[in-house]
Amino acid sequence: MKFLVLAGGKGSRLWPISTTYKPKQFQKLISKKTMLQETVDRLRPLASVDDIYISTNQEYFNEVKKELPDLPRKNIILEPMHRERVAAMLLFFAHLKEEDLSRPILILPSDHLVKDENGLRQAITAGKNFIEENPDYILVFGEKPTSPDIGLGYIKKGKLKAEKNGFKIYQIPFFKEKPNLKRAKSFLKTKKYFWNAGLFLFAPNLMKHLVKEFVPDSYKRYEKIKAAFGKKNFKKIMEKEFSQMDKIILEYSIIENYKKNVVLPISVGWSDIGSWTVLKDSLTSPNKDFIKGNHIGIDSKNIMVYAPEDKLVATIGIKDLIIALTDDIILICHKKDSQRVKELTKKLEGDKKFHRHI
Repeated sequence: MKFLVLAGGKGSRLWPISTTYKPKQFQKLISKKTMLQETVDRLRPLASVDDIYISTNQEYFNEVKKELPDLPRKNIILEPMHRERVAAMLLFFAHLKEEDLSRPILILPSDHLVKDENGLRQAITAGKNFIEENPDYILVFGEKPTSPDIGLGYIKKGKLKAEKNGFKIYQIPFFKEKPNLKRAKSFLKTKKYFWNAGLFLFAPNLMKHLVKEFVPDSYKRYEKIKAAFGKKNFKKIMEKEFSQMDKIILEYSIIENYKKNVVLPISVGWSDIGSWTVLKDSLTSPNKDFIKGNHIGIDSKNIMVYAPEDKLVATIGIKDLIIALTDDIILICHKKDSQRVKELTKKLEGDKKFHRHI
């Protein structure tokens, strides 16, 4: 079994800590290790380092090598630009040997929190066993929701399909990406919905067939990249064809159009660190303060302060605020508005005088 860790995103919802120059997967947000290091270490008991691949942007090559010095150079797949998950997956396929295309692979993000790592590994093993016996299926992992989060996708479980290693696996009749609050609350009440954890397990040969059917232009470009692999002109052809691949995510372009999808429910303390509020609630209970750095306050409740050790943050009479500092930026926002940080970074992108800050 091989693993593809996606590490090419910008993580703009965690700006200003996560920037274009050093996005969140290369930051030490939850421990003394970076998110990428945490993710790879989580996989090591399941596979040798030769079976772990990192897909990232060319500009982050040195950072990946620094953080994962034992990772073979051939296992770092460099994207010339960010084109979302389907393009990254196809570029990965171009690097695989023919015999590997029939074996299960797991695609996963590099920047998620998992508290019960052994539990996740057990679930991955169960999922692998299922796909080996059912290579015409795509398996998605779904975390049991603990709140009506509107920043996540939801998966509905249908009929029981199988049971592996003590894990039940269900057919998927319905996906819903980022519902409104009312609908998210209704999902929570039914106990039939799970958060889409962003981990996908399948056989590459199946996915190649589905890409050819549902995203034919990208598949043609993949074939050109594959044909050039190992040749002198590979980089030139790869960059040309990759840049013209459809910029789409796996769930919408393929999985929703395919009928043989299953979900393996998990409850491993999974969290997509996709906003400051999520990060805060992952590190402490929802109504408590979280302080990283130096803070002194009076009548300040349910706040998050994330600052360098050489900075002092002083607050009076504030509530439900997030304060994030770097050497040259201060972000202050209400907890309920933390998903809008990405909106703010887009505004920064529109003004050249602020480009050095993103």
